[in-house]
Amino acid sequence: MKLHVLVDNHARRKFAAEWGLSVFIERKDTTILFDYGHSDLYLRNAEKMGLDVLNADYFVLSHGHWDHGNGLRYLPARDPKINIICHPDSFIERFRGNSYLGLSSPFSELKEKFDFDLNKEPYEFTEDVFFLGEVKRKTDFENKVTNFVKKDGTMDLVPDDSGIVVKTSEGLVILTGCGHAGVCNTIEHAIDVTGDERIFALMGGFHLKGNDEITFRTVKELSKYGVKNLYPTHCTEYEALVEFTNVFHSKPLNCGLTLDFPD
Repeated sequence: MKLHVLVDNHARRKFAAEWGLSVFIERKDTTILFDYGHSDLYLRNAEKMGLDVLNADYFVLSHGHWDHGNGLRYLPARDPKINIICHPDSFIERFRGNSYLGLSSPFSELKEKFDFDLNKEPYEFTEDVFFLGEVKRKTDFENKVTNFVKKDGTMDLVPDDSGIVVKTSEGLVILTGCGHAGVCNTIEHAIDVTGDERIFALMGGFHLKGNDEITFRTVKELSKYGVKNLYPTHCTEYEALVEFTNVFHSKPLNCGLTLDFPD
């Protein structure tokens, strides 16, 4: 299995970067384009990597924040329409203070171009590959309060933020969008979906902002899971990255990187 990093905050030589995430997954005879950054960069970097992402078998949007979904506007229209799998709350209007965080294109406009499979429940691509759907919140320390709000002013805990899990011979490979539900909650949810408790790799946005109590608790819990390979990226701030590097010798991601995992 290969995971190709198309968009991240950092880039390898000859590739460009932006604040956002996009990953192309190749698993046996199945391909998935996961997230789109906020421009056409994912398409430009994919071309440099020689990847045919426009003919992916599945298209997934992790959640409805601008840095993961605004790049959708650059997906070309086709017949039949591209079908995009995501949570139904991905298209709500959402803010942080006066800053708009939602997708720039309204759902009514996107529906003219794409078909959507809106799922709160897990979605099975193949017997070994799943969209996680809405991640259940079980821990007592992850994502209890945010400074995100919906249009009506109520708190937005970003329930739409999801991920992908792949069952491999060595254990689960879990890919998160921003990890708004908490990466420990995401692991527990992935275990529930797959029935496999072995965690081979965890990668994506962890939405941890410093060397604070939430980060320390997360590090402690991840140690219990025995995660073999850790790749925190995108919305994981520097101080938290240092903690993961010190404890797990975690590895950075960047645009243009291809990760090879066992099938």
